Amino acid sequence: MREELLHFIWKAQKFSKTNLKTTDGEPIEILSVGFHNTASGPDFFNTRLLIAGQEWAGNLEIHLNSSHWYAHGHEKDHAYDNVILHVVWEDDIAVFRKDGTKIPSLELKSRVSVFLFTFYEQLLKNKRQQFINCESQLSEVPEIVVFAWLERLYVSRLERKATQFQILLKKTKNDWEAVLFLMLMKNFGLNKNGTAFLELASFLDFKMVQKLATKPLQLEALFMGTLHFFQKEASTDAYFQKLDKAFQGLRHKFQLQAYHGEQPQFFGLRPSNFPSIRLSQIASLYEKHPKLFSILMDCKTLKDFYKVLETQASAYWDTHYTFGKVSPKRVKSVSKSFIELLISNTIIPLKFAYNRSLGNSDVEGILALSNTLPPEKNNILEGFNSLGLSSHSALESQGKIELFKNYCEKNKCIQCQIGIHLLGRKGYF
Repeated sequence: MREELLHFIWKAQKFSKTNLKTTDGEPIEILSVGFHNTASGPDFFNTRLLIAGQEWAGNLEIHLNSSHWYAHGHEKDHAYDNVILHVVWEDDIAVFRKDGTKIPSLELKSRVSVFLFTFYEQLLKNKRQQFINCESQLSEVPEIVVFAWLERLYVSRLERKATQFQILLKKTKNDWEAVLFLMLMKNFGLNKNGTAFLELASFLDFKMVQKLATKPLQLEALFMGTLHFFQKEASTDAYFQKLDKAFQGLRHKFQLQAYHGEQPQFFGLRPSNFPSIRLSQIASLYEKHPKLFSILMDCKTLKDFYKVLETQASAYWDTHYTFGKVSPKRVKSVSKSFIELLISNTIIPLKFAYNRSLGNSDVEGILALSNTLPPEKNNILEGFNSLGLSSHSALESQGKIELFKNYCEKNKCIQCQIGIHLLGRKGYF
């Protein structure tokens, strides 16, 4: 037995109430289970009970054993003075309030179905052998339950990202354009170089980036020069030398300090994802739209976003992936799937956070937009696909990523609506 399971059993009232009595033999009638408190203090607030015909209203505490009341020092904490019932798996000791009155105790050990306990235990054991604990029972959960839960998880994901944006806003002195730049740089770096690109963006003064936005060659030179591209290579390539000369001028003009952050990697990447290509693409994007944030916040449809975010590396990179080495000509434009990643991982969360800062989260509009965006592809989503739970939109795929990382991987079955549905099936009680 785990305390989190006891919380679920009380909250869902999944125990026998036949001849319900305290351990002292006083009859109990539950009028309201109360509100689950996930912060410090008693486990449930505003519980209402009839004990021996007397109505009580107050808080409720749950423990595996009654003695944990003293082990946790609740007898010294005023937050627990208003506890009206102690719900325990096993009542091993009497518990008293500070004024000497005894707190009624309800023991559940003999009132919980063995099937519930066995099923929950099996869920946790499955983690060692399966993708997710409930995969063999997942098909038994109605689609409406799954989708409603994924939608809630998606909104939770947006809210968490909104909180992260607030931290960035504070660092940038409430400059939404600067926050967008930081997040775009991170996303242009993808998994391999995301951290390095974000460190670069954080190092650079965004006002300087804005001044150079209409001069893509200089902005490209700023990015690559700061990352020491020109120190690592010695090329007679004319474009290389042009960028190097431009960077030397920028370094003198803006009194640039030496950068010591993480360096981007080429190894293990497809050539289209080389940092040289991605940095040139984002420089070109800001040439087209120096006030990019304002434009993106006015976009209403995916078509609008696609049009704004279409960009390509400068002409030199049509025949190069690295300096000095000629390759077959190919315009290095960002792909539609890459734009969709930007929209899903940066633009929509930023739009949600910005709307909320204006007092209008427009959750319905955000959900509708994310429902029109194709799902992304990764190992987590392939795992769900193999279980017959395919994704039809970014909302569903993002919800599943949230589900897997914050519930499945952490064995939080009892806090997951899918797990709760399985545990709450009629046959287990």
